[in-house]
Amino acid sequence: RPWYKGWEKENKSGKATGKTLLEAIDAIEPPKRPTDKPLRLPLQDVYKIGGIGTVPVGRIETGIIKPGMVVTFAPSGVTTEVKSVEMHHEQLTEGVPGDNVGFNVKNVSVKEIRRGNVCGDSKNDPPMGAANFTAQVIVLNHPGQVGAGYAPVLDCHTAHIACKFSEILEKIDRRTGKSVENNPKFIKSGDAPIVKMIPSKPMCVEAFTNYPPLGRFAVRDMRQTV
Repeated sequence: RPWYKGWEKENKSGKATGKTLLEAIDAIEPPKRPTDKPLRLPLQDVYKIGGIGTVPVGRIETGIIKPGMVVTFAPSGVTTEVKSVEMHHEQLTEGVPGDNVGFNVKNVSVKEIRRGNVCGDSKNDPPMGAANFTAQVIVLNHPGQVGAGYAPVLDCHTAHIACKFSEILEKIDRRTGKSVENNPKFIKSGDAPIVKMIPSKPMCVEAFTNYPPLGRFAVRDMRQTV
């Protein structure tokens, strides 16, 4: 009588059972692509292509993009129509999350939009530039103390922008998630403060709960992530 009875697990489509690792792998439900969310497409580059015009390029994080759609770029504030969408030199009827696409836009010059801008559907929760935002930060390795006024560089999606810690609002215990100190003067390595940030120019950030890829960032200073 074998001691191993196999495994069973509950998932959205019901109960799955099996005996081997391969069966367990087969029973994994693939993650749902966030196609039902509004479009968020951070630009990696913007090209000017002779005979075609302006072609922004980037990876779709959420939502879909298709020809005929009216899109807005934040924080540039440019709104235009998508003429065509392509991936690997093939025309697409629509691009979905995970696709690296190039798309041709009407009447927009390459000077008006740039890397770090985010493209979204102008009729469905269009992206906007933020003049300031509040974020939870974890200080990994900073040799000294960090206080209000600290101005490192922020890398968020494809944006790379100097950003000032304008206020340190509270310090959070990383184990419990509870606040342990209000308005601390300084923070150091290992601390997890809530900080009010002011980017040197408006940038497009989102709440992590709504759009995770646009709510994550790294803080860089002295050529390393701090």
